[in-house]
Amino acid sequence: MNRNLFAPVLILFLYVAVSGQPLSGQQDAGHANSHSTSGGPETGAMAPDFSLKVIDGRGKSMRLSSLQGKVVLLNFWATWCEPCKIEMPWLAELQTKYGPQGLQIVGVAMDDASEKDISRFARKMGVNYPVLQGTESVADVYGGLEGLPVSFVLDRSGVVSDRIVGLVSESVIEDAIKKSLTGNDNTKAAK
Repeated sequence: MNRNLFAPVLILFLYVAVSGQPLSGQQDAGHANSHSTSGGPETGAMAPDFSLKVIDGRGKSMRLSSLQGKVVLLNFWATWCEPCKIEMPWLAELQTKYGPQGLQIVGVAMDDASEKDISRFARKMGVNYPVLQGTESVADVYGGLEGLPVSFVLDRSGVVSDRIVGLVSESVIEDAIKKSLTGNDNTKAAK
């Protein structure tokens, strides 16, 4: 019995040691911006543009720059990511709540699952926003994405206004969205 537990415990230990991420995937809500991956766009920088295939069965692509004029929450996730499964229903709620005000959430699937499996997973999670098939080159320009989920909130001009690494509370994500929608640095002033 003890030998059966050794491998999972060792894998968990190695994950924590290599990634530097806490086991819970949670961060102090007040420090969402300060946890950065190596490289990638910093807060205040223009988000790197890309074009990725939309996972919808139609074979079309989406260019990030085509969304200028909207506040974009760019969410990198994977079907195997347990914290992503917690976060995705929140993102669907936020898309419904703030979409009419100019929010567009875009999911970027960063795993090797088939398009059919990713699409089925997204439907199961209640995703109501576009899901794109991620690539290593896009991951690289966004800092390597050493852990998931990772989200970038872009203001209406495509500038990174927030970077959220790991699983945080829904209110932290919502505050970052409201700050960009209102163009106000004081999130308490946002509705």
